[in-house]
Amino acid sequence: MTTTAQATAAPALRLTGLTRRFGDTTAVDATDLTVPAGSFFGLVGPNGAGKTTMLSMAVGLLRPDAGTAEIFGADVWREPIAAKRLVGVLPDSLAMTERLTGREMLTYLGRLHGLSTRTVEERVDELLTVLDLDHADRTLIVGYSAGMRKKIGLATALLAAPRLLVLDEPFEAVDPVSAQTIRSILRRFVAAGGSVVLSSHMMALVEQLCDTVAVMNRGRVVAAGPIDVVRAGRSLDDAFLELVGARTVGEEELSWLAS
Repeated sequence: MTTTAQATAAPALRLTGLTRRFGDTTAVDATDLTVPAGSFFGLVGPNGAGKTTMLSMAVGLLRPDAGTAEIFGADVWREPIAAKRLVGVLPDSLAMTERLTGREMLTYLGRLHGLSTRTVEERVDELLTVLDLDHADRTLIVGYSAGMRKKIGLATALLAAPRLLVLDEPFEAVDPVSAQTIRSILRRFVAAGGSVVLSSHMMALVEQLCDTVAVMNRGRVVAAGPIDVVRAGRSLDDAFLELVGARTVGEEELSWLAS
């Protein structure tokens, strides 16, 4: 059993030897990763690098073939209740109760978390207002746009006041005004002592928000550490392209496009 003292001393997230295969394909290959408590941690990598699979295993949504995941010292698979009480998750594909309104879904989830009726009402009101979803108070989730779904997904992750947020592409399909609101929420969360793991393809966003970063390629973490160390005097975009061995298009390739 994880004690309060152990959780305080432990990193926000520790992955050790995490492995997952799908048939003959190794999506995550014996990966180690440590997210320091109190950090704003960015995870970047090309499509198919294994980011979503790794994060799904890290928070208990997908069982690994090998390895362990710990959230503030609580083993995700041996102590699932203790671990999941500490984390709020916005997965890449969030299944939602389509025939409920956003308010109804948040209220239901809040009660499942064991929050009091008054606490649920206050938090739901505030989340819907801050995320500009209060105007859709009576709209079923089936009628939400892609951006609205991202925002209500973030609201579900925040609802129980977790110590760690794990967010997979939280800014995808979100308008610039809402994106600014989300950035402000996440910065305040970290400033208050929370920890964030943010997976994104938007290098400029990661540079703007994150103090620590990991680069993933072909199922492995190929670089990790303070963002200035990983960049090594370059932009994160340039460092990323060099680390993953990005291919350039030759002068003779696709020449028919200019004919």
